[in-house]
Amino acid sequence: MAHSTIHRRLTFARRYVRHVLADRRTERCRAIQPAPHRPDPSAWLADRLTVSWLGHASVLMNFADTWLLTDPALRPRIGVGLGLGTVGPRRYIGPALEAHELPRLDALLISHAHMDHLDLGTLRRLPRDTPVVAHRALSDLLGRFRHVIELGWGESTVVGGVRIEAIPSKHWGARMVTDIHRGYGGFLLEKYGTRVVFSGDTAATDLYRPIGRRGPVDLAMLPIGGYDPWIDNHANPEEAWTIGRDLAARYVMPIHHSTFRLSREPMDEPIRRFLQAAGEERGRIVAIEIGDTWGLPG
Repeated sequence: MAHSTIHRRLTFARRYVRHVLADRRTERCRAIQPAPHRPDPSAWLADRLTVSWLGHASVLMNFADTWLLTDPALRPRIGVGLGLGTVGPRRYIGPALEAHELPRLDALLISHAHMDHLDLGTLRRLPRDTPVVAHRALSDLLGRFRHVIELGWGESTVVGGVRIEAIPSKHWGARMVTDIHRGYGGFLLEKYGTRVVFSGDTAATDLYRPIGRRGPVDLAMLPIGGYDPWIDNHANPEEAWTIGRDLAARYVMPIHHSTFRLSREPMDEPIRRFLQAAGEERGRIVAIEIGDTWGLPG
């Protein structure tokens, strides 16, 4: 990586750390609010796609009897582990389900190594025999799991009848700024003709148009927060809505908002702006609140 790019990443890290420390000083008396909804996976039908937003980028889905979980981050705080504690952002709203309340999973999907997407503390609470599908060069962080499949962009594997393809995004993957070899991106999931996109993190980009040209996506899970001042790495709500259009998405689930304060915009701004961007099509937006459960209409 060019020196200028490393310098930009270091600048990002320094500004982010200052932001986290300032936020930590103001949060000591703030209680984490419970999730407004609580999913009941035992009641989900096995013959269709059902999803629940657990918070941030963690989505539990039953894809026609194949259970998947994206980017698990279910602890009260994410960040760097120091001794018995963790230094990093604290949740504003608790997860809709704790790690021990999850159903038996067929696979975990890991989009990249950033600590709000690959939370080692949460992963330590999940069974070691859970298969993991991740982007390139993440296996050293996932060593507790017995079966890790790494994919580069355009590569695919099959788990429980679900074809999982690694797709690109406009983001970056280094966990500690200089480990620039790590991959990043999202996933295209397909089973029985149903197509789902989980984008991970992305800025505004044309990379999703080719996926939309291959056929409509039934559900697109897209990040809408973390854009001020990180617009080069995170799409704003209007840009995220455009990505949904590029994917020809029938329905869109907004993620990466209302959970951790990772940027300067007000906590409730991303979802407000996203709904406004949708306008008369806001009925296509699903799972707006943490814990919301939604099933693809038959």
